[in-house]
Amino acid sequence: MSPVLAGVLQLLALIAALALAHRPLGDHMARVYGSKKHLRVEKWLYRAIGADPDSEMRWTAYLRGVLAFSAVGVLFLYLLQRLQGALPGSPGFRSIDPDQAFNTAASFVANTNWQSYSGEQAMGHVVQTAGLAVQNFVSAAVGIAVAVALVRGIARSRTGELGNFWADLVRGVVRVLLPISVVGALVLVACGAIQNFAGIHEVGQFLGGTRQWNGGAVASQEVIKELGTNGGGYFNANSAHPFENPGPFSNLFEIFLILVIPFSLTRTFGKMVGSVRQGYAILATMATIWLGFTALMMWTEFHHGGPAFDLAGGAMEGKETRFGIGGSSIFAVATTLTSTGAVNSFHSSYTGFGGGIEMLGMQLGEIAPGGTGSGLYGMLVMAVIAVFIAGLMVGRTPEYLGKKIGTREIKLAACYLLITPALVLGFTAVSMALPTPKESMLNSGAHGFSEILYAFTSGANNNGSAFGGLSADTTWFNTTIGLAMLLGRFLPMVFVLALAGSLAEQQPIPRTAGTLRTEKPLFTGLLVGTIMIITGLTYFPALALGPLAEGLAS
Repeated sequence: MSPVLAGVLQLLALIAALALAHRPLGDHMARVYGSKKHLRVEKWLYRAIGADPDSEMRWTAYLRGVLAFSAVGVLFLYLLQRLQGALPGSPGFRSIDPDQAFNTAASFVANTNWQSYSGEQAMGHVVQTAGLAVQNFVSAAVGIAVAVALVRGIARSRTGELGNFWADLVRGVVRVLLPISVVGALVLVACGAIQNFAGIHEVGQFLGGTRQWNGGAVASQEVIKELGTNGGGYFNANSAHPFENPGPFSNLFEIFLILVIPFSLTRTFGKMVGSVRQGYAILATMATIWLGFTALMMWTEFHHGGPAFDLAGGAMEGKETRFGIGGSSIFAVATTLTSTGAVNSFHSSYTGFGGGIEMLGMQLGEIAPGGTGSGLYGMLVMAVIAVFIAGLMVGRTPEYLGKKIGTREIKLAACYLLITPALVLGFTAVSMALPTPKESMLNSGAHGFSEILYAFTSGANNNGSAFGGLSADTTWFNTTIGLAMLLGRFLPMVFVLALAGSLAEQQPIPRTAGTLRTEKPLFTGLLVGTIMIITGLTYFPALALGPLAEGLAS
């Protein structure tokens, strides 16, 4: 079987699995967030934190809950790392330095999981399980909660209430993420991923000597790292490490985990607003961009010219032979079009255009399908922008699902769109202007610029993957990328929740003959075009200096 055919068959199998899971998982999440009943374990948790799950919150109270919970998470994870040297279950590892502890705490709480350290050489079992793995669950649940709040804002009228953050948070963990993670961890263990609390031990022969590895609860962290679109690896090699991702089946299963909740949330959206066809329109937009990016990535990696590439059957540098170009390309697109950031190949070794596809996927706002929750609310904000543009073109007051898009709504949507590019391009420009940050670049020229552009794109968009080559464990990059991750995560949530509150207060507008049908293919095409044009105009100059220049020169 040719490598190209193998890659296409993997893609078709993935699409089939996602299609089978879309309806049941989407309906399940709609029931979870629409239910008035509380499980016994949930009641225990509410009593423990002193929350009343039945009290409704306006957007300001909902936002305070999100920010307070996340701030406590940053502080707890920071202290856990700083005290690691005195904790049991940390096999000889020292405490983490202040700047790196801040960077890591910000990273995992912001659902980014950027890592400027080698996991197997820095973090012990306590930090990995009680700190990092816990944040993988709750940060993902926070993203879903904010998305559900926005959907409620669209669905409700003449009220400013968006639900209860604490109830949404707990339900997301207990009823959605935990059950899937238990089953998924068993699948990964069956595939060969490790799950233990072993210390450092020697494995086999390596260039005449032995190689040391430490064990860990890898499978359980691996599954939520993908399912929650987190991305932080237990080992430095991330999902290229055989203990995390043993073979082709586990690789395809991990890609499925990355995509299944973001795609299924479109069904949840449709059910909650009372029109599954609206959900299908959002799904079609996400799927069109995802399939287009995947096809482009596979094409550029399989057909890049040169004798070495021809002998290898494509651009195999930096890729695992057990995954091949097809499995690596599908994974790379899935992880950069979502906020996952896990890697099963070395992104810096992709072709110039391949690296550009990875960066552009993040720069879209990671909305195709995006992160757990963040992808849906990002796409809905883009839908608001699209109907506003359509309204300008035909001379009608724009509206979306019976809600008028006025001055307040479009200002909030515009602020959401502008904050991330401002962080990415601002921090990149400052880093290139100062002499010290440039010393961290492994390469010069266009590729060296791409290393820094990719780092801040990954951080501000809460992706967490690294281009490679950049020595990011410095005070400058730990601090600036940490700030980019926090601001890139929580400032957009402010605008999303404010938009949700504004929409919820409106009185619905009756549909007329002139109403834009947002469930039709025409709107899907408009939405895709809006996304690509806005992103292209924003990031094209920076991309032209980096991956496009490198691709055209090769």
